[in-house]
Amino acid sequence: MSTQPDLLYSEEEEALRAAVRDLLGDHCDAPGLIARTESDAPHDLEAWKALTDGMGLGGLLVPEAAGGQGATHREVAVVLEELGRAVAPVPYLTSAVVATEALLECGADDLLAELASGRRIGALAVALNAAPGGAFKTVRQEGGRLHGELTGIADAAVADLLLVPADDGGLYAVDADAATVTPQVSLDLTRPVAAVRLDGAPGRRVGDAEPAVRRALRSAAGLLASEQLGLAEWALTETVRYLKERRQFNRPVGGFQALKHRLAQLWLEVVGLRAAARNAADALTTGADVEVAVAVAQAHAAPVAVRAAEEALQLHGGIGMTWEHPVHLYLKRAKADSIAYGTAGTHREALAELVDLRAP
Repeated sequence: MSTQPDLLYSEEEEALRAAVRDLLGDHCDAPGLIARTESDAPHDLEAWKALTDGMGLGGLLVPEAAGGQGATHREVAVVLEELGRAVAPVPYLTSAVVATEALLECGADDLLAELASGRRIGALAVALNAAPGGAFKTVRQEGGRLHGELTGIADAAVADLLLVPADDGGLYAVDADAATVTPQVSLDLTRPVAAVRLDGAPGRRVGDAEPAVRRALRSAAGLLASEQLGLAEWALTETVRYLKERRQFNRPVGGFQALKHRLAQLWLEVVGLRAAARNAADALTTGADVEVAVAVAQAHAAPVAVRAAEEALQLHGGIGMTWEHPVHLYLKRAKADSIAYGTAGTHREALAELVDLRAP
C-alpha cells in the first residue's frame, strides 16, 4: 500500500530556514543588493563563503563519503526558498544543485568534494533556458582539447570549474581559467549569464553528457520552484505590510475591498505554489513520480512568481517604480526564472505526454 508524502516542514528544516534567513539578513540588504547589480561584480562571494564554508550548505546533496552533508533535496529546497526570498546573488542553484547533480551522475568524487566545500564554484555549460530532456549545444572535442562557444551560461563569470558537453557524448571538466568568459546582457541582474568560448582548452572526461545533463536539469527545474516560492512569498508579505502602512483618505490602503480581493487571490496562488514546490522536492528525494512532480511544479511556479512580483510592483505605487526599491530585482528574477530550465508551456506539454492527455 502506497503512503502519501509528508509535505510539511520538519523541525530540522525550519531550523535550517531560520539559520539561512539570519545569514542572508546580514548580507543581502536591499541597498547592498542594488549597489551590487550596478557594479562589475554582482555576485556576493562573502555570502557564498558563509553559506558553504561557514554552514556547509554547498554539499547538501553530496554523500558524506564524498565530503558532503548527505542531506536531501528537501533541505536544498528550504535553502532555495530563502535565497529566493532574499533574491541573493550567489551561485547556489548553479553550483550546489546543477553542477553537483551532473557530477553525482558521473561519480566524480574528487570534484564533488571541492564543490561541497565551496573551495570551487561549478557551472554546467548548458544554456539557462534548456529544458530537462531537451536538446543542448555541445562543443567539438579533438584529442582531449575542446573547441567551440556556448552561450547563456548562468553564473559562468564566477565559476572556477566548467562542466562542458562535447560532440563525442562526453562531459568534460574544464578549468575556467582555460576558457574565455564574456558577460551577456541579462534581465536578471542577480544571476548574470555569459558566453563561454573554448579554443583548444584541455578537458578531463568525467562521464557521459546526456544522462548527467538530464539529471542536472531535472533537479534544477524541480528545485527552482522553491526559489520561485520564496520570491512570491516575499512579494506577497512585503505588499501586505506596505498596504497596512500606506494611508489614503485617512485609512490604510489595504482596507479597500478591491485590494483585499487581489491579495486574497494572490495568497491562494502562492499556497498552491508551495504545495507544488514541496511535492517536487519530496519526489526528487524519494524518486517517486519525479517527472510528473517536476512538470507540475514548473507549470505552476513561473506564472505565480511573475504575477506576485508584478502585483508587488504595482501595489507599491510610485515607490515600486523607482530604482531604489528592490521590487524590480524580484520582478526581473521572476521573469528570468520563468524561462529557466524550460518554460511553463514546455512543462505543460511534458506533463501531457507523461499522463497521456496530449492535445488533439
